[in-house]
Amino acid sequence: MKKVFKTIGWILLLSLIAIQFFHPTKNNAAGVQPNAITNVHAVPNNVNEILKKACNDCHSNNTAYPWYHKIQPVDWWLNSHINEGKGKFNFDEYAQKSLRYQFHKLEEVVEMVKEGEMPLESYTWIHKDAKLTQDERGILINWAEASMDSMKAHYPIDSLIRKKQ
Repeated sequence: MKKVFKTIGWILLLSLIAIQFFHPTKNNAAGVQPNAITNVHAVPNNVNEILKKACNDCHSNNTAYPWYHKIQPVDWWLNSHINEGKGKFNFDEYAQKSLRYQFHKLEEVVEMVKEGEMPLESYTWIHKDAKLTQDERGILINWAEASMDSMKAHYPIDSLIRKKQ
């Protein structure tokens, strides 16, 4: 029985070493992002700083990776979170979406920030600087609401909101 555990231990160790050579593609787009939200809405510096520290790692095409991303299977786990976050909302792909989508995502920003659902607790647990203060939450919510108001002023409401039936 002792020999079986020793064999299993060696297999696990060799597997752990082997997977260190396999990493997913990094989320680091080079250059200007032509479809970024900043190309559609004014994003003041204070809002941009909040987005950088609390949102962009998972909701943009550029992630600032922590040192531990080089360790597998942690890198796969991080990559999964990044892909999931970008799938829900990507600030760098915002402008290529429909007006209805854009408006709805701003509504979600307001809702998620108000309810404290974003940034995720699992993210802020490690990234302490990503925790938003009440003032930062207010700044982000006010910016999203102002951007929505701007959209309402420039586009017909039925292009922004689906009619309830």
